[in-house]
Amino acid sequence: MGNSLKAIVAFVPSNKCQKYLLEDLEEMPVDKMVDLSGMQLRRLPLHICSFRELVKLYLSDNNLNHLPPELEQLQNLQILALDFNNFKALPQVVCTLKQLCILYLGNNKLCSLPVELRLLQNLKTLWIESNCLQYLPEVVCELSLLKTLHAGSNALRTLPTQLRCLEELRTIWLSGNLLSEFPSVLLDMPFLEVIDVDRNSIRFFPSLAHLPGLKLVIYDHNPCRNAPKVAKGVRRVGRWSEETPEPRKRSGAVIEITLDDKPSPPPVTKPEPE
Repeated sequence: MGNSLKAIVAFVPSNKCQKYLLEDLEEMPVDKMVDLSGMQLRRLPLHICSFRELVKLYLSDNNLNHLPPELEQLQNLQILALDFNNFKALPQVVCTLKQLCILYLGNNKLCSLPVELRLLQNLKTLWIESNCLQYLPEVVCELSLLKTLHAGSNALRTLPTQLRCLEELRTIWLSGNLLSEFPSVLLDMPFLEVIDVDRNSIRFFPSLAHLPGLKLVIYDHNPCRNAPKVAKGVRRVGRWSEETPEPRKRSGAVIEITLDDKPSPPPVTKPEPE
């Protein structure tokens, strides 16, 4: 089906047009997964909500800005992908899906998250990158099982102190924000394994050597004059990392040594629930 034809059909709400878009998807697939990514949908076909045993629903790269209340019927859903859509607010019905483990909300127009998000107490992975967040919603700090938080490419300047309550958090991605200082709350999170603050405005890095769980810190593309000190075996990605020394002082001047061939951060892929 051509993209132009799909775009036209997506505007038509009739059941016949929905069936055409879904290519005769009438029964729940054996693998309990429905992938409607890139279908140019402007609304979720209601009969998908009748697949009550559905575990994975991918709605990425569409034109959605709301979801029907019937979505609440999908109480077995573990993965929901809503990234690359037009959501200005997270639909409340998403917060009723209490078995969700992974929620993708990146590349939308979200400025906040509803307090009802706290109901998703099984959530382990939350992607909210590339939105319009000027602060990290405090409700995120109530997701006690959260292991991975991707909040890059927003407009964050600080992080809430309540973040330290997330003792299961292992990976936090904060690249492309407006941090002028390294978030002090991260210094109180010894369980963190990966910290990414690439592409911010941090000028000074405190020592991270006291964080016993740390395995990787990405701090490149900051106007910093020092590299964060880390414990032995921790990988650093940025200026003056393992491959090059930090700046040397000569007669009061700082000689800056840059790293031309920096190792690239590991690719970010959409994980499966544990």
